[in-house]
Amino acid sequence: MKITEIEAIYLKIPDLDANRCDGTQDTLLIRIHTDAGITGVGEVDSVPLVAKAAVEAPASHSIATGLRSLLIGENPMEVERLWQKMYNGTIYFGRSGPAVHAISGIDMALWDIIGQHVGIPVSEAMGGTYRKRLKAYASSLMPDTISEAAALAERYAAQGYKAMKFGWGPIGRNARFDEEQIRVIRETVGPDIDVMIDGGLAWDLKGALRMAEVYEKYGVFWLEEPLHPDNLSGYRELSGRTGLYIAGGEQESGCMAFRRLLDEGHLDIIQPDLGRCGGLTEGRRIAQLARERHKKVVPHAFKTGVLVAASTHFAASIPDGFLIEHTVSASPLARDLVQEPIEFKDGYVHVPDRPGLGITVNEAIIEQYRVR
Repeated sequence: MKITEIEAIYLKIPDLDANRCDGTQDTLLIRIHTDAGITGVGEVDSVPLVAKAAVEAPASHSIATGLRSLLIGENPMEVERLWQKMYNGTIYFGRSGPAVHAISGIDMALWDIIGQHVGIPVSEAMGGTYRKRLKAYASSLMPDTISEAAALAERYAAQGYKAMKFGWGPIGRNARFDEEQIRVIRETVGPDIDVMIDGGLAWDLKGALRMAEVYEKYGVFWLEEPLHPDNLSGYRELSGRTGLYIAGGEQESGCMAFRRLLDEGHLDIIQPDLGRCGGLTEGRRIAQLARERHKKVVPHAFKTGVLVAASTHFAASIPDGFLIEHTVSASPLARDLVQEPIEFKDGYVHVPDRPGLGITVNEAIIEQYRVR
C-alpha cells in the first residue's frame, strides 16, 4: 500500500472571532489517500494556514521539505519510520511549533489508515484497549457573568456530566469576581461533580498562589495553565505549595518539552494535544514519560470530532488513562464535521469499536466551510 495524496483542508466558520480563545472556530483537516482505496483523516490544532504551508511547501533542501513531498509514495503502515522522516525533513524550520503541529495531523491520519487496513480500532492498533469507556468532562469557556456560569454548570450536570471545566474568558481580571464565579458553580453542582479551572495563563506566581488557595477551598480538582508555559520555576514552586493538581501542556510539542514540564515544572497532570504535540506516535512517548514519573495524562481536545475521536482512542490505549475532554462548543465544526460523534452517556464516552478512528467526515460540512 502506498500514499498517493495528502490534502490539507482549511475549514473556518464565517463569523470567526479572533478575540476568543476558541479552537472550534477553524481547523486544518488532513486527509491521506492510498492506492488501496483507504483514506485516513487527522486534525491539526494550530494556525491552520501556517500548518497548511508546512504540509504543502515544496522541498527546499534535505532538512527543509514540505511534509506532503516527503510522504508521497511511502507505505502508510510504517508509521514510526515516517514520523522520524517527517521530523528529520523539517529540522530547519521545525523541531517544534507549526511543523510538529502539521506532523501531528498527518500521524493521526496514518493511524486511522492502519486501523482501517487491519480492521481494528486505533486504540487496539496502538497496543491494546485498556478500557471501553472513559469519564468525560464538559469543556467550556468561562462566561462573562456569574448567572451564565451557574446556568452552564446546571446544564452540564443535567446532561449527565460528572466533571466540568471552565476556562479563559474573564478569568484573571478580578480576584473577587473569580472567587464568586467558582463559589456559585460549586453551589450549583454540589460536592460530587469534579470542577476544573483553566486559568488561561492569567497570573504571575503570586497571583496564582492566591487563587490556588481560593480554588482549593471550593474543591477544584485541577488548576490548568495558571502561568505562562515558559515559567517552569513558577510552576515548580506553585506545585510544591498547593494541594491542587496543577495541569498544563497543551501549548507544547514533542517529548523534550513535556520532559521539562515534568522534571523542571513538576506538573501533576500533563495535557498533550494530539493535533499539536506530534500526534499519536509522539503522544505514546509522552504518556510513557508521565508514567515513569507517576504523573497523570489527560489529552487536550478542544476541537472537532476528529481530535475528540483520536484523543478517546489514545486515552483508552494508555494504562493510566482515566479522563477525556469533551467540548460542548456549539460551533458547527465541533458539532457536525464528524458523522458518528463519540458516544456520550451518563458521564462517560464510549471508545468506538469500528476500524481506525471509527469516524466519517461530513462532506457537506467540508464544502460549506472550506476556504480555498
